[in-house]
Order: sequence, then C-alpha cells, then structure tokens
Amino acid sequence: MRKKTIISLGIVVFLLLLLRLFLPSIVLHFVNKELKDMEEYTGHVEDIDIALIRGAYVIDGIEILKRDTNKTAAIDTVPFFSCPKIDLSIHWKALFQGKVVGELLVDQPKLNFVHTPSVEPEVKQDTSDLRGLIRDLMPLDINRFEINQAEVHYIDNLSSPKVDVFIKDLNILATHLTNDSVEGDSLPSSLNANGRAYDGVFNLDVKLNALADQPTFDMSAAFENVNLVGLNDFLRAYGNFDVKKGEFNVFTEFAAKEGVFKGYVKPLIKDLDVVQWNKEEGNVLQILWETLVAGAAELFENQKEDQLGSKITIENTFENPNIHTGQAIMIILRNAFVQALRPSIEQSIDLGNIEEEEAKSGFLEGIFKGESEK
Repeated sequence: MRKKTIISLGIVVFLLLLLRLFLPSIVLHFVNKELKDMEEYTGHVEDIDIALIRGAYVIDGIEILKRDTNKTAAIDTVPFFSCPKIDLSIHWKALFQGKVVGELLVDQPKLNFVHTPSVEPEVKQDTSDLRGLIRDLMPLDINRFEINQAEVHYIDNLSSPKVDVFIKDLNILATHLTNDSVEGDSLPSSLNANGRAYDGVFNLDVKLNALADQPTFDMSAAFENVNLVGLNDFLRAYGNFDVKKGEFNVFTEFAAKEGVFKGYVKPLIKDLDVVQWNKEEGNVLQILWETLVAGAAELFENQKEDQLGSKITIENTFENPNIHTGQAIMIILRNAFVQALRPSIEQSIDLGNIEEEEAKSGFLEGIFKGESEK
C-alpha cells in the first residue's frame, strides 16, 4: 500500500508539473484564438505567465487592432488597445470574506479612439466591445481593478490639420465592485482617477452602486489649467481658429438614481487670446472668422477676472435628457457683466437632491440675483 501510495503521489506530482509546463502555451493559444476570431477586431499576445499559487495569469504584450467599418479584411494601422502587462488574479481579500471574485491590474495601457466616417457611435461601441473582451479573458466577476500610467487618445487623421488629443499619466482605482449594498450605504463602490494633459490636471471621484439595476452614482470631476495652445490642431480642425494663449478649466458634478439624473458642466476659459488679423495665416474669410471669434470672446469676458464661462445644467432621465440652453446663455451674460463664476466644484449635487425641483424665481431674478455664485 505504501508503494502504491508513493507511486500515485508521484504520478499526481508529475501530471501537475506537466500541466504547469504546458499550461501557459495552452492559455496563450486560447487567448490568441479569441483575439483572432473577434468580428470587429483582431489582436495578438506575445506571452502569458501562469502563477498557480496566487491563482493568476499575466498577459505580456497585448495589441488589439480594429477592422474597418465595412467589416472587410482591412485593419486599422493604429492599435485600438495595447498594453505591456495585464495581471488577472483572484482577489484574495474578498476570498477571505467568502466571495470568489477577480482582481485586474493593468500597467501602462494605451487606448486609441480613431475617428472614421462611420455614422455609428464608435466610442460607445469600442468601450462596450473592450469590456466584452475583458469578460472573456477574466471568467470571474471583477471586484477591484487598477490602471497605472494609461494614455487615452482621440485621433482624427481625416481632419485638416490631423488631430491627436490625449490624456496621459492616467491612474484609475475601482474597489468593491461586486459587494452587496450595505444597509445605510447606498453607494458602497468607489472609483478614483487622476491624470495630466497639456499642462493641466484631471481628477475624478465617483461613489456608486455597481450592482444596481439602473445607474446609481454620485460623481464630481475637474480638468484644470489646460493650456489651449497645445490644442491648436483641434481648434483649427473643428473651430477654424487658433489661440496665442489661454487656459481651459471645466468642473462638473452628476448624481443618478432610479433612472433619473441631475448635474451640471461648468467650462471656464481664462486669459484667452485668439490669433487674428494675420494676413500670412489664411484667406480673408479665415481672418474675418478669427476676428469674429476674438471679438465675441472679448465681449462676453469678465474683464476683472479675464474669464469667459458658463454653467450648463443637465437633468431628467437618461432616455430624455434636458439641457438648459437658455439658462447657460444667461449665465454667460452674468459671468461677463455681473459676477464671475467661481473656478471650483460647487458640491451642490448629490443623491438627496436629484429629484428636487429648482426654485421657480423670476426670469432675471434667478440669474442676476446678488448672492454669491459658487
């Protein structure tokens, strides 16, 4: 019996070693087959490492390319997604709490949204397909994911000049994505992000219920001190003007519950100087247009703060959003001639007030009243 036991244990150990030896190649073949067989995309992985002790596998050198919009064999030369390392593992902290869930760590990924003439909402489709791929690669529900030093680009090679707008050094951390809601805490999950672009800084804070049937969250975000000179290609391509100097800021808050949401977007531009009256730069129509843009900016600018800005309120349901355009125009006038908007997040939106109706004051009283604007 002892001899049979030793032989049996030896066979088991040998099979485990054999499995450990060939498992990375088996998984690599499976992943590359999944990438190759995708309808809208194709891709390749260089190598896969298996860590059985911690229940993980590491994808090294993944690249995903997008097929053209006509679903032919043509492939976009700009990778849709590339990353030197992705670590997919069991989330041991949650496992000790009785939940078998996964953890995702992504180092230095690069995501490119390339504009094409397609009439479909490509960005929405791309992000949806990417989530689907992650579900295929990670069979467990993801409870925690971390993204380090990411880059996100919007590229338009069809515009003149060509456009490449980006955010770099993007770090994202999301936790408790599969935890059941705790009584008294309707937003048990969290997502925090920060990044940099054009000398500016980006910050995002979100509290959410990831398990809710409808979007349930409370978020605030800010993009501050963005140098508009770095966006001149974008401004020329889509606005037909460029700037000598200028600083862009945007502040936003949104909250949502049971299909209803409420929030605002507050864009502010400081020290704007639009290029104008340069005969060597363009034709007469271009010069006139840039002069008109510069004149309008000067007219609606708060002279004391050298600031152009507004606040756009958006609310109602996701199926039927209501954008208060008239209010935004009046706030432009108030910022210019009465009191400058404060360059900060207002802390005025949360789950407790998304269903509250705004006070029905007079047309001018509500906009031009003398109380301090946040």
